[in-house]
Amino acid sequence: MLKQHLQLKLGQKLAPQQIQLMKLIQLHTLEFEEELERELEENPALEIAKEDSKEDDYSSLEDAYQDEGTESIETDFDVNEYIYDDEPSYKTASSNYSPDDEEFDNESLLTEGQSLYDYLMEQIHLVNISDEDLRIAEYLIGNLDTDGYLRREIKSIVDDLAFSQGIYTTKERVEDILENYVQKLDPPGVGARGLQECLLLQIEKKVSSDKAVSLAANILRHQFDALTNKHYNKIIQKYDIEEDDLKDALDEISKLSPKVGGNFDTQTITINQEIIPDFVIQVKDGQVIPMLNSKNAPTLRVSEEYKDILTTYSHDKNSSEHKQAALFIKQKLDAAKWYIDAINQRQNTLLQTITAIVKFQKDYFITGDEKSLKPMILKDVADITGFDISTISRVVKSKYADTPNGIVYLKDLFSDSLTNDDGEEVSTKEIKTHLQEVISKENKRKPLTDDALVVILKEQGYNIARRTIAKYREQLNIPVARLRKEL
Repeated sequence: MLKQHLQLKLGQKLAPQQIQLMKLIQLHTLEFEEELERELEENPALEIAKEDSKEDDYSSLEDAYQDEGTESIETDFDVNEYIYDDEPSYKTASSNYSPDDEEFDNESLLTEGQSLYDYLMEQIHLVNISDEDLRIAEYLIGNLDTDGYLRREIKSIVDDLAFSQGIYTTKERVEDILENYVQKLDPPGVGARGLQECLLLQIEKKVSSDKAVSLAANILRHQFDALTNKHYNKIIQKYDIEEDDLKDALDEISKLSPKVGGNFDTQTITINQEIIPDFVIQVKDGQVIPMLNSKNAPTLRVSEEYKDILTTYSHDKNSSEHKQAALFIKQKLDAAKWYIDAINQRQNTLLQTITAIVKFQKDYFITGDEKSLKPMILKDVADITGFDISTISRVVKSKYADTPNGIVYLKDLFSDSLTNDDGEEVSTKEIKTHLQEVISKENKRKPLTDDALVVILKEQGYNIARRTIAKYREQLNIPVARLRKEL
């Protein structure tokens, strides 16, 4: 049995313009330019206005709708809503964005290169080898990763050759082809099954009569674990050598490449793009002035052709073709209005956010010293601007600022805070900077342990636990004391 009942329900839905705004806000300058170009192509009602075209207005069109004696046209929308001033309200003052459109070149640099696979295939076809062995060698080359390593088990490759290539062979034969053909190709070290084998293949190509090279090969072959763990005293005792001899051997090893495929392109064409700053920050007379990159502030207007069509429609109520065209224009004008408003809000949101950040980190932008960075989280900027935290997060995502001290990634300006012995809140970035300085000045023969670093930082007024030191050290990509040891 069917029943009917009434139900009240509250819900929240994002308007299309809000969704569009959120997408636009998180785009950096290059992505925004691409998005704007796409929108201009899809919506012919939009066009970029020239800077000198400020005299245009819609007064003639407004008169067309106010002619006495002209009967009003009955439509389901008011065309006057879509006729507005050419000079958009979102255009900002000249001090709010960078005036030089050509300051940052965003052209992509295309470079052609040869992949490691193609380079090896060219060489293997010049080798005197039987047809079946050549097919196995080609299959081995096809299984190398971008670093030049063979990460797969030989047994798995033997099975694949049988099932996919119809080649029935043995593990010993595949290993023989790998070692006598593939690993003999250039660059030295290619086809290795691990780091130790890769380095050995390279060192064996050098003159073995050299004492340092011979010792280096011996260490790689028999004392690899001691080498990776930097147990230098153990190696010195094992070979009964002087410390200088070990230094020479280590110098030879340091010249070897752990990734022999790194100099080759993974694709035929690679694209190198420069970082285009989204903001420009200038310092004048002790004042920090934030500006938008001018590419973030385009001047848009309605196309002249669309205005002409609307004028024609307003004087001809009987033409069905004109009415259909006007309905089409209505859709495009709706989209154009939404888009212009979204760009307006995007620009204002970006400007207010960077202004708040600059206000918070004024000392840093003046001095350029990371120690001047104040603890700042997204909520701090949200409180100043009145925006939601999620909006601030979208603004700083993938954004860069061009400052007098270089290009800065906005997210690097944010950090948590800790309280020092004086009761002052300091940025974790400041602590990391101090930690990095202490480690850079340590005695590399006896690197400081995390416990020793705790004591030193405590003497500087930073009372930090050992596990926190370890966390910061890992974030700075600094290895443990044992691995920082040098002769």
